[in-house]
Amino acid sequence: MLRSIVICRDEELARDLESAIDLTGEVSVQKTVYGYPTAIDLVRTIRTHTPQMIFLSVESISGARAVAALIEAEFPHIQLIAIHHEYDDRTMRESMRMGAREFVAQPFEQSALRDSIAHTAEQIKRKPAAAGDTNQVFSFLPSKAGVGASTIALNVSAALARRPDTRALLSDFDLNSGMMRFLLKLKNERSVADAVENSLRMDENLWAQLVTTLGNLDVLHAGSLQPGLRIDSAHILSLITFMRHNYQALCFDMSGNLEKYSIEIMQESKRVLLVCTPEKSSLLMGREKLDFLRTLDLEGRIGLVLNRVQKKPMYTVAQVEEILEMPVTKVIPNHYLAISKAIEAGSWVPPQSELGAQFDQFADVLLERKSPEPLPDRKKLREFFSLSPARLPA
Repeated sequence: MLRSIVICRDEELARDLESAIDLTGEVSVQKTVYGYPTAIDLVRTIRTHTPQMIFLSVESISGARAVAALIEAEFPHIQLIAIHHEYDDRTMRESMRMGAREFVAQPFEQSALRDSIAHTAEQIKRKPAAAGDTNQVFSFLPSKAGVGASTIALNVSAALARRPDTRALLSDFDLNSGMMRFLLKLKNERSVADAVENSLRMDENLWAQLVTTLGNLDVLHAGSLQPGLRIDSAHILSLITFMRHNYQALCFDMSGNLEKYSIEIMQESKRVLLVCTPEKSSLLMGREKLDFLRTLDLEGRIGLVLNRVQKKPMYTVAQVEEILEMPVTKVIPNHYLAISKAIEAGSWVPPQSELGAQFDQFADVLLERKSPEPLPDRKKLREFFSLSPARLPA
C-alpha cells in the first residue's frame, strides 16, 4: 500500500478526500496537515512519515507553490497530486507548473482518483526514493529456544549504539516469550503491540511513549504474553519504514517460530543472524531453518553466529561449517559469569570487558567497518549424525 500525506487547509475537503482514498484500498493517509506548513514543520513531517505521494490543496496558489518548491528541493522523489473543490483550467495549469502531474477535485469520483493513483504509482517506480533511510537492519534468529539469541541481540545492539553517530533501536518481536523487558528490567507498559496498532499514524510524540531510552539505544519490548496477536503486513512495513527513518541501526530479536511477520521483517533486513550453539539439537534445527530461509531467497543475507563456544566444544567451527554448509560469521566464546552479571544488573556486558570487546568487533563487522575475523581452516568431517532434508512449512 502506498503511503501519502494530505496537505489541505479546508477540513471538509480533506475529509472528503480521505474517505475517497480509503475506498480505493491502494493508499494509506499517514497524516493530514490542515493548512500550509512552515518549511521546518513540513520537513519534519515528511521525515517522520516518509510519504511516497502528497495530496496538495491548491486553494492558495502561492501557499501550494511554496510547499511544492520545498518538496522538489528536498524530496524530489515524492509525487504531487493537486486537489481542489472543482476542475478549473487555470488552477490545473498552475498545478502542473508547480510540479503536480495529477489533479483531482470534488466529489473525488473513484474512477478518476484510481487513475491518478495508478499514474502516480508508475512515476514512483520510475523515480524511487533516494537512499536516505538506513539499510542497517539486522534480525537475530535462534536455531532453537535457549541458544542465547536474545542476549546476543541485546549486546550487539548496545555495541552498535556505541558507534559514532549511530542511534540504534532494539525491537523484541518474540511475542510469545520476549525476554528484553526482563533482561533490562524495563518498566514501560507500552510494547510492540501498541507500536503495531498505531503504525499507520505513528509520529515522534507517540513513539517516545513506546520506547525506553538507554543512552543512545532505544528498546521496544514485546510486552506480556499475547499468543493470539495477529500482525498485518501493512502495519509491519509501515512501522519498519518509520524505524528506518529515525535510526541508523535496527535490530530485531525474533522468536524462531518463523511467523509471517517474522519472515517479512527478515525480508526487510540487510542481514539475518542465525544463532546456534555447537551441540547436536541446535545444529539440527539450524540446518532446517537454513533450508527454509533458502526457499525465501535469503541465503545471501544469512550470517551464522556460533554462541557459547568452549575451549573444547562438542563440534569445532570447521565441523559446524561443514554440517550447515555455510561459513561461520562470528564465534562468541562461552562467558557464563559475564552474562549472568549483566542480567543481574539489568544491562549489557561492559564494553571494556573481554566479551564486550567481542560484541564491539561484531558490530563493526555488521556495519562493514571491519573485516570478519579469520576462522579455523575447514577439515573434512568424516562421521556425523543424519540430517533430515525436510523443510519447515510456509
